[in-house]
Amino acid sequence: MNEYFSLAVFYDRLMRDVDYSAWADYYDGVFKASSEKIATVIDLACGTGVITAALAEKGYEMIGVDLSAEMLDIAKKRAENAKCAVAPIFINQDLTELDLYGTADAAICSFDGMSYIHPDDINEVFHRLSYFVRPGGLVIFDVNTEDKFRRMDGQTYIDEDDELFCVWRTDYYEDERACVYGVDLFWREGELWRRGSEEHTEYAHSEAELTAALENNGFGSVKLCGELSDTAPVKGCDRIFYLAERMG
Repeated sequence: MNEYFSLAVFYDRLMRDVDYSAWADYYDGVFKASSEKIATVIDLACGTGVITAALAEKGYEMIGVDLSAEMLDIAKKRAENAKCAVAPIFINQDLTELDLYGTADAAICSFDGMSYIHPDDINEVFHRLSYFVRPGGLVIFDVNTEDKFRRMDGQTYIDEDDELFCVWRTDYYEDERACVYGVDLFWREGELWRRGSEEHTEYAHSEAELTAALENNGFGSVKLCGELSDTAPVKGCDRIFYLAERMG
């Protein structure tokens, strides 16, 4: 999984148009509709912890996990200002090496975090997760679709304000089912501009592969939904949500 370094401090600014409240409300609705009580939630690839803090404020005991120490530093500072009864816990780990202190009632992974997992490692992620989501618990995650990656191939995206200029270049490699993002950041420091560059890779996981990996590791009742919905995804959509239950 790719780490965020120079991009971390600007991540929230670049994601300013995302409706985080809608995502938190979606998870909250799924949890409340569950026949099992959901109290403790693992936020996989939690990033800067916006969803972690939002769910903590809704009363959930949150455990945020991310590979990027820089992102977690921001998440911890955000959590200090969250209005919640129980402060979130943050752990710096690769999802393929997930190792927690006990089980949780649910796990989530937002904003195509699972798409960053190499196809050879996706089974291990669910294998590790099977130890830490209790029987009857839920797993919810989303992935970018291959149709979206194909549309992004060869595209360039620009985001800027008075203090920041960001250029994203995307290339999709069909044989590897890999979408590579080349990111160049320029930010103002006094009279000068500083530059940082990163490269991130996401992978197109098929519905059959993800469903099989979930079921092989004890997750059943797999349901596929459109973005932030409880209805089936439409053909050619950008994002698919997976909901599964830990069997046992």
